Amino acid sequence: MMARVTVLYFASLRDAAGVASESVQSDAGTLRGFYAQLRERHGFALPVERLRVAVGGAFASWDDALREGSEIAFIPPVSGG
Repeated sequence: MMARVTVLYFASLRDAAGVASESVQSDAGTLRGFYAQLRERHGFALPVERLRVAVGGAFASWDDALREGSEIAFIPPVSGG
């Protein structure tokens, strides 16, 4: 089933994607599968193990279902300084 979602990118992911956010249609069943699609599309270097994922402003599990209309944020580790 296809779902259209809004994706927010931060730090190195934003740099790699070239945008801070985008609307994406995907048939991925889970957030993990969705990130895998985006990683292939944009060439993200970071694996899921290095990221946090949030849906609608709350941290989520990588195994949660991708839901129509969601706002999804992929959050890379933040370096101090």
